[in-house]
Amino acid sequence: MADSSEHVLVSTEWVAAHLNDPRIAIAEVDSHPDDTYAVGHIPGAVSWGLHTDFEDRIRRDIPTPQGLSVLLSKSGVDRNTTLILYGDGHNRSATWAFWVLKYYGHPDVRIMDGGRYKWETENRPFSKDVPKRQPTSYGVSNPDHSLRALREHILGRLGNASTKLLDTRALEEYTGQLTAAPGGHQPDIYRKGRIPGAIHIPWDDAEAKDGSFKPVEELRKLYASKDLTTEDEIITYCRLGVRASYSWFVLKYLLGYKDVKNYDGSWTEWGNAIGVPIETDQP
Repeated sequence: MADSSEHVLVSTEWVAAHLNDPRIAIAEVDSHPDDTYAVGHIPGAVSWGLHTDFEDRIRRDIPTPQGLSVLLSKSGVDRNTTLILYGDGHNRSATWAFWVLKYYGHPDVRIMDGGRYKWETENRPFSKDVPKRQPTSYGVSNPDHSLRALREHILGRLGNASTKLLDTRALEEYTGQLTAAPGGHQPDIYRKGRIPGAIHIPWDDAEAKDGSFKPVEELRKLYASKDLTTEDEIITYCRLGVRASYSWFVLKYLLGYKDVKNYDGSWTEWGNAIGVPIETDQP
């Protein structure tokens, strides 16, 4: 991997060799922990719920500083802890948690390349034991607003040549045929389509068959083919911001793009908002 990825991406081999290292904490981030973590997880890993621990569903927002502090404290994490994240199946859940943790300033967060899928296909050990970690008193840092795009910011940048909007959804969502990925529940978002001028590169174009990230040179060619440069401000979005966080991670941490923001409001907000423009391929 490129130099920019050396301290944010670890292999399954590295994790297996550090299972008993007291300086690290491993977290499995799941959309449905009862269906994944509960039936077996990497030994010593704690369970974090994508929709319970890393979303505030009442406010439709990311966790509050207090909420994240409570989660990290009860997970036995302090500011000197190296956090290793992996997701259920693919690593989208893990990159979302990574984005939130970086937004709130945790110094050392890493993604296990390939996630749960790669660990399982390599026949590595799973455990049903829930670890008991010593609680801490964690205090989050001030948010790094440079990592997050809000709707007002995007509205002010529409049509600006130095800002590139990257739609990471499926083609059917981008063209305005569906409100969510094919084959899944289609939520009642008022409008279908995309943010005007958005470039389309699905999040999983960056994923290899074994669930890991594609080699850096392949990734560079992928994003350069759509004229994304390291000097651009790039704003990723999808439906909820989770798939977009995967592309955000690739661009910022694996490829070293300078200014990459995740729009976590994404199409759920934009498609339901009054007075904002859209594009669609539908008549």
